[in-house]
Amino acid sequence: NGHILGGGVLARMDIAGGTLAGREARGAFATVAIETMEFIAPILLRDIISIYAHIERRGRTSMAIRIEVIATRDGGRTEERVTEGVFTFVALDENHRPRALPPG
Repeated sequence: NGHILGGGVLARMDIAGGTLAGREARGAFATVAIETMEFIAPILLRDIISIYAHIERRGRTSMAIRIEVIATRDGGRTEERVTEGVFTFVALDENHRPRALPPG
């Protein structure tokens, strides 16, 4: 019906957040939760999306990363925030157990 499916966007958000989580963890990590997720407006088939991620909270083994999706539409004339969520990632050791994050 002219919109991108939410699951596809969710996967791309997880990849974007994972990129930042991997840098911060300096090693293996896992997505363990999505604390909040909001689909604010539909993403249309011709939209170009940009995904932005920043660390909102940092714990001993985990980090909460806010991920925002902006759609550029109308041939670049307008931008609209379309999706936002907070994903939690945990640093993992060689046994796939939580480990302390390196000093930030």
